Amino acid sequence: MASQKKIVVFTGAGVSAESGISTFRDSGGLWEKYDIKDVATPEAWMKNPNLVLEFYNQRRKQVLEAKPNAAHKSLVELEKKFKVQIITQNVDDLHERAGSKKVLHLHGEIRKSRSTFNHELIYEIKGWEIKAGDKCEKGSQLRPHIVWFGEQVPEMEHATEIASEADIFIIIGTSLNVYPAAGLVHATKTNCPIFLVDPNEVTNPGISNLVMIRETAGKGVPVLVEKILKGEVLLK
Repeated sequence: MASQKKIVVFTGAGVSAESGISTFRDSGGLWEKYDIKDVATPEAWMKNPNLVLEFYNQRRKQVLEAKPNAAHKSLVELEKKFKVQIITQNVDDLHERAGSKKVLHLHGEIRKSRSTFNHELIYEIKGWEIKAGDKCEKGSQLRPHIVWFGEQVPEMEHATEIASEADIFIIIGTSLNVYPAAGLVHATKTNCPIFLVDPNEVTNPGISNLVMIRETAGKGVPVLVEKILKGEVLLK
C-alpha cells in the first residue's frame, strides 16, 4: 500500500530562503555583517560570547518573523498518504510550524538553548533572546542549541539510517556537491528514486536515478508533490 511507503526529504537553506531567512552565502544578508569564525565556532564562543549571543538573537528574531512558504506546506500534504521524514540542515522551525510531524535537525534548533557544559540540558527559548547571565539549572551560561563549524554533527548517524530506509529521497535547496547531502544520497537503497529541487546548476555525481528540477523550492516542490500524490512518480 502507498501508505507504507517512506519518503525522506533532505532540506537545506534554499527551502527557507523564500521565507526571508538569509543564508551565509547571500549578499546583503545577516551573515554578511559577520565573519563566520567570529560568531559560529566554539572558539568564537570562548573569545566573545556576547557577540555570539547577539548574532543568534538577531537570527532568532528573523526566524520568528518568517512564515512557512509553499514548499514547507506542500511537504505536509505528503503526510496524508505517505510516511514522511524530514532531515534538515536548517535551524529554523518552519517545517514544524507548517505542520510536518517528523523533523530531524542536523545542525540544531535556533529556538532552543542548551547548557554550556552539559549538552543534554536543552530548553525552549521564550521570545527571541538568550542573554548573558541566563543559566541552566546547573548554573552554567546558556548557549544557542546550534552545531557550530568545527563541532561534531551528533544526528548524522541517525540521518544516514533514515536515508537508507527511503522509498523516495527528495533533496530541496542544497547541492549534491557538499556533505552531508552527498553522503545521505549514497546511503539510499539501490534504484531509490532521487529528486533534487534547486534553481542552481548541480554537477551530477554519477547518480543514474537522479531527477533534477531546476526551480526554487516554492515553485518546484508543490509540482513534485502533486505528481507523487497523483501516482505519476514510480515507487520502487
